[in-house]
Amino acid sequence: MSRPFNSHMRRRDFLRTSAAAGTMALAAPRLALAQGASDLTMHTWSAAVDTVQSHLNAFTASSGINVNYGNSPWAQYREGMVTKFVGGAPLDMMWVSDAWLPEWVEAGWIAPVDGFKNLTQYNSEAEEFCNDSMTYNGRQYGLTYYTDYMAFLYDEEKVKAAGFDAPPTTWDEVVEQSLVMKEKGISDYPMMLAMAQESWLIEFMSTLVFSHGGRFIDENGMSSMTSEKDGAMEALQWVVDAVSKHGIVSPACVETGELSGLKAFASGNHAFAMVAKYRLRMLNDPEQSQVAGNVQQTLMPKGGNGAHNTVGWMRFHGMSSQAAADPIRAEATAKLIEWFGGKSDGAYKFQKLLFLDIGAGFGVKPLFDDPEIKAAYNAYGDVEVIKAQQSLAMQKDVVTPWFGEWNETNGTAWQSAILGNTDVASAIAKSSDAWDELKEDY
Repeated sequence: MSRPFNSHMRRRDFLRTSAAAGTMALAAPRLALAQGASDLTMHTWSAAVDTVQSHLNAFTASSGINVNYGNSPWAQYREGMVTKFVGGAPLDMMWVSDAWLPEWVEAGWIAPVDGFKNLTQYNSEAEEFCNDSMTYNGRQYGLTYYTDYMAFLYDEEKVKAAGFDAPPTTWDEVVEQSLVMKEKGISDYPMMLAMAQESWLIEFMSTLVFSHGGRFIDENGMSSMTSEKDGAMEALQWVVDAVSKHGIVSPACVETGELSGLKAFASGNHAFAMVAKYRLRMLNDPEQSQVAGNVQQTLMPKGGNGAHNTVGWMRFHGMSSQAAADPIRAEATAKLIEWFGGKSDGAYKFQKLLFLDIGAGFGVKPLFDDPEIKAAYNAYGDVEVIKAQQSLAMQKDVVTPWFGEWNETNGTAWQSAILGNTDVASAIAKSSDAWDELKEDY
């Protein structure tokens, strides 16, 4: 395996060196803040900008704290934030992806918030995987902004046409129902899987592994992928068999991205699909989908050793280390985080506003009981199924500072097995060895 770092400089050392450089750059701005600058600075990606600004105006009216608000497109957000951190630009609160958490913590750019009781009081009402996804090395770094999970959707009309009264509950039943559909000419490839090398791939893989009762790593952070019972082999074997043995998943799945797979399902080419839950609204919109009105959600099928688990992901409101360095500023930033990620005026207003505005999922359980949210969900889905599946979502267990390097090797290994270029055991072993080697290097 190629190593971009030599043996004299481990990854942790590299990140700490980068953090030291960033700290020096931040020294001047921190001094200015400590001398009495009162305005906070908040930066987000460009989502629901008017809703954010309106909620921000309400915060200023309630608290008397002024906030300078900036935003940038998602595609440029991460790179722009790194530039701000390293350059020492004024920054107090920002939106953070769970995938960036280890890197940003190790670089010293964001600070834990678990010292603020006004923030941790919301943990009991948040989904467990949300709290887990905001935690790194035992410290919590924010409050939930948005969350979603991988869902199993089915075309009810096709299931009935195949002679079944209910959708599959296990992966074996997915095979059973799909084979009947092929035989009856209902669909050539009833199950849609998107396994192209893109950012969504780890979510698809994690869902397959978790629902089969497996994990990628153990409690010590070492690979558990090669374990036959609770590793990744059973999940990959199911995909390989679905492609090469049963012919219910297209061999082209390794070239199918999330968006192209979604469009194929919306065109009526498949009976089953594993896609992000928020796609349900689009799929039941007659202006966007040829199968609108027929798409239903059921719990993720389970493997022989598994349950109906899926993978969840989330974004959160975080505090910069720059803000945390000044106690007065840190307290003000914590109030801002609470206003957006917790309750404002006694209610989870912002998460509700986001959902009603752009359909963004929320990570706090009490909102499922809100009448407006129930009505909105039930307009295109079943709120009780949505709620039940979210409660079974699990945090991605591979989010680490070396995830990016490992992810490419892992994706290539899975694809090689799906195409029949290697066997399942060898593919998983390659991915497992890469993980442990990178962890050791780090």
